[in-house]
Amino acid sequence: MELHITGDPAADQLLTDDAFALLTGMLLDQQVTMESAFAGPAKIRDRIGSIAPAAVAAFEPGAFVEVFKERPAVHRFPGSMAARVQALAETVHRDWDGDATLIWTKGEPDGKEVLRRLQELPGFGEQKAKIFLALLGKQCGLNAPGWREAAGHYGQEDSFLSVADIVSPESLVKVRASKQAAKAAAKAAKGGGTAGR
Repeated sequence: MELHITGDPAADQLLTDDAFALLTGMLLDQQVTMESAFAGPAKIRDRIGSIAPAAVAAFEPGAFVEVFKERPAVHRFPGSMAARVQALAETVHRDWDGDATLIWTKGEPDGKEVLRRLQELPGFGEQKAKIFLALLGKQCGLNAPGWREAAGHYGQEDSFLSVADIVSPESLVKVRASKQAAKAAAKAAKGGGTAGR
């Protein structure tokens, strides 16, 4: 299945073809737009010549930060996010033989185990791990038993809550709307719900 997340055919093709690129896009997906985050792996590949975990992990850290800063920037927080991407690359290289797909295929794990493995990755908290699990199940052909349950509400059919549901420009609009509604609700809850009194 082909992914359509960034609006850039070359960047989307890389996400479709390369599991580590997809994992890196998910890692970068915070405090920037989804399209920008998931276009990041293609920028990294174009600038250092590879997105292979071994190559990313071995890149000189200071120079890697500069790769992130080059315009258009890979992320608005180049220092911290470059370090996280290198930590992720190191982990995949060391623990998963440089093959990100083994995280969700080795030993035929169920959804709960895939979620556990994802949460052990640098930069992957529970929510990010659940969204990525939903993305694998909805768009990448993962059929681990119980993946929908493990992904929580992100795993529900037609939920339009995350990148896992983006398959077209129309679905992107729906996901963006639901994210904005969630943000507004969180903001209202923080303010103690005094609005309109």
